[in-house]
Amino acid sequence: MALLFSLILAICTGPGLLGSSSSVRLVGGDHRCEGRVEVQQAGEWGTVCDDGWDKNDAAVVCRELGCGAVKRAVSGTSYGPLTQENQKIFIQEFKCNGMEESLSQCEREDFFDCTHEEDAGAVCGFEENVRLVDGPKRCQGRVEVKHQGQWKTVCKASWSFAATKVVCQQLGCGRAMLTRKCCNKATQGQGPIWMRKASCSGKEISLQDCRSGVWERNNCTHDEDMWVECEDPFELQLVGGDSHCAGRLEVLHKGEWGTVCDDGWGEEADQVVCRQLGCGESLSPSAKFRRRFGPGVGRIWLDDVACSGEERSLEQCPHRFWGQHNCNHAEDVAVVCAEQ
Repeated sequence: MALLFSLILAICTGPGLLGSSSSVRLVGGDHRCEGRVEVQQAGEWGTVCDDGWDKNDAAVVCRELGCGAVKRAVSGTSYGPLTQENQKIFIQEFKCNGMEESLSQCEREDFFDCTHEEDAGAVCGFEENVRLVDGPKRCQGRVEVKHQGQWKTVCKASWSFAATKVVCQQLGCGRAMLTRKCCNKATQGQGPIWMRKASCSGKEISLQDCRSGVWERNNCTHDEDMWVECEDPFELQLVGGDSHCAGRLEVLHKGEWGTVCDDGWGEEADQVVCRQLGCGESLSPSAKFRRRFGPGVGRIWLDDVACSGEERSLEQCPHRFWGQHNCNHAEDVAVVCAEQ
């Protein structure tokens, strides 16, 4: 379970690429600027009770994380996975006026009486700090990062395929496919070149979570701008059941719905699908029960999908290239989730 938490957390500790250290994070949202509030004390992360929690408090969290303006303050169990039972609640109430730079500057009451059903959360206006431009699709193009309020191109010498993986995930695209030196004259960048080295593992939620270092080689030109290509994001649905949380799994690719072969499919993949659809936990039914949803028709889009269970969406799981398989529709995947 700890590994699952580590993937979805928006962790802002240590020197980030585009921001500074912080002892607050948002957990369980669609991006690092939305989720349940957690604060760090003595190296341990704990939650905040929603007593008195309002937009002023949430605004300080958004400011501290570099996430733009607050959209709303949230209370309760809106963000999953649910808090681990043994995770501590550190703060009973923050009393911010909304102008502070960090939660540490707000008045507060330490925890005395609260449950995790009262965890505080925040939704911020996500501040874009990376983009792909001049490509044929949204998930392909020249890499640019926003640093100190200015968009800058990225030089090949400071980039890696691991950084490409992070960008694809941060932008909500599919799997990282290609990184190469860009560009022809029509797609070259202009203006400043980012002079930092992106030291990513490939598992970070955003570039801001990657370590950075000063890049001493300072003779790049726009002939060496980086180009990135990610798979297109895909939609998924469960069909043939009594609700949208049970049925045969279908994914949308190139405007066409197709099924997924069950080669390599496991309970971990079930969990990823249920989480992505907002349908709670997987019920992991028997193979006989799954067959009641019947075979699909048309394309079989995916095969050998191998999820670890840590992924936030199915498109982050390793799989064969689109349309490559050795299956028939008798092997179509079906998933049953506990509706929320």
